[in-house]
Amino acid sequence: MDKNMNKNMITLNDGNQIPAVGFGVFMIENGGPAYDAVLAALKAGYRHIDTAAAYFNEEDVGRAVRDSGISREEIFITSKLWLQDYGYEGAKKGIARSLRKLDMDYIDLYLIHQPYGDVPGAWKAMEEAKAKGRLRSIGVSNMTPKIWNSFVPQFTTKPAVNQVECNPFFQQKELRQILEKDDVRLEAWYPLGHGNEKLLKNPVITGLAEKYGKNVGQVILRFELQEGFIILPKSANPERIAGNLALYDFELTETEMEEMRTLDTGKGSHDPEAEGLRETLMSAYKIED
Repeated sequence: MDKNMNKNMITLNDGNQIPAVGFGVFMIENGGPAYDAVLAALKAGYRHIDTAAAYFNEEDVGRAVRDSGISREEIFITSKLWLQDYGYEGAKKGIARSLRKLDMDYIDLYLIHQPYGDVPGAWKAMEEAKAKGRLRSIGVSNMTPKIWNSFVPQFTTKPAVNQVECNPFFQQKELRQILEKDDVRLEAWYPLGHGNEKLLKNPVITGLAEKYGKNVGQVILRFELQEGFIILPKSANPERIAGNLALYDFELTETEMEEMRTLDTGKGSHDPEAEGLRETLMSAYKIED
């Protein structure tokens, strides 16, 4: 495994290890583009690829992994169950579909993608698939403190991760207090703020970038790593793809970390509690066998 990834493997609450930096493939088209992006990421040193049934590119991810020349055991693969497959029987079908499309015997981490509907039923099916070795770790995504407290107490086992929007402007401090009680790891999507100019031009961050000879994205990602997050930066630019891994040759001081913590606004771009969001998502993404 790449030496950079060895420097920051995180042990989950189920004992499995996950590379702290992953490569996301949301909105990268299947049938070529996603395949090329994953191959480029693996070549750059990534060993953690994050996809989902509703990204519609699990086939490309699986093909790129097989064609990379890297053993399957060295690559950590995440996928996610979509809303149409919630409930116990639906989730069994969804898990089987993801395994088939990836053409893999197991998935390293499988998540409840959106926290609506029969989540407990789906979770039971995921727990059973984990017991059978088809899923190594299981977790959730987009759970706010309110949503977490409505569903997770019904689960027999605690999630390994909660994948949510998180960056210096939205540091999820309340949620992190809840997760820390059960050693649940926060995975950050939009770790760079999805191109938010106010974030990327913030003087605290640009000043640190100048001090360390890094770009602002690397400073942001380094802050998140030091906070203990699993991060999923996304780029189609090969230079940036590689640059997002170059995070281990500098370290922010505790004073600098405190400066970064003061940037939190407590607000993100996505509200999982928004009225009608489940219906909107269900109509926007339909997965067919």
